[in-house]
Amino acid sequence: MRRIHLFPTLLALLVALAVPAAAFEPSDIYTSQVVVSGQGEANRLTGFGICLERVLTRVTGDVTLAGKPEARAAMTKAADYVAAYSYRDRLEGRPIHDEQGTYDRPHNLTCRFKTAPLDRLIGDLGGKPWLMRRPVIAVFLDVEKPAARYTVAANNERDLAMRQSLGNASNLIALDVVFPPETAALNLDPAHLDPASSVLKEAAEAAGGDLPLAGRLVWSDADHGWVADWALEQGGTVHRWSVRGVSFDDAFRTALWGAARLLSGSGEPVANPQ
Repeated sequence: MRRIHLFPTLLALLVALAVPAAAFEPSDIYTSQVVVSGQGEANRLTGFGICLERVLTRVTGDVTLAGKPEARAAMTKAADYVAAYSYRDRLEGRPIHDEQGTYDRPHNLTCRFKTAPLDRLIGDLGGKPWLMRRPVIAVFLDVEKPAARYTVAANNERDLAMRQSLGNASNLIALDVVFPPETAALNLDPAHLDPASSVLKEAAEAAGGDLPLAGRLVWSDADHGWVADWALEQGGTVHRWSVRGVSFDDAFRTALWGAARLLSGSGEPVANPQ
């Protein structure tokens, strides 16, 4: 999880446990990471392609670029765009067993891309780098499932898996997220989470965010998954998008893909960018 803090709320006086935010560095968005099954060349080249796909979205905020035919062609020669790469053994500290060698163990492959060639590719795809400071998104998420309804809170153990999943999504898109503390979450009306309302904007600021992203996540047996609705105010207009029959991992990626498209000026959110 990138940033989850406790802050004073509008409704109660709390002691703030704030951590200063790191300054935004545009160079950070030119890196991406993937898990590969070993350090062999075939796995590395496959990983380069996936990292290029991901970094296109990180740099631009526009998830649709990676689905274009020109981007898919570039992924087959992704090594041309890689400035440096490194591995980290995900089983570090565990001994190699049986006939397993170091080239068969799962590794995190981190790629740093060449700025100028990548920017040229982005321009050819009709995009542009999103280099300004990115806002911190305060997520107000109403969850409804059989026999339970609640707003996800920063300090509730019940919500840990969802907070971690949203944190993973935020890493992919390079947008920091925060959540309201339990006290604030309990006092918000989950049926009326309006990102344009002064109440939610003030709650977002109190939680350490710059603007609120409102969401509703409902389990649907008929759809064999979650139904997610999202709303974000940008330029005086509330933009809404949704996705059906997905895991909450996919629902959260859709949320931040949509927010990034809006905030970067790339266009309206899309539910299925591929």
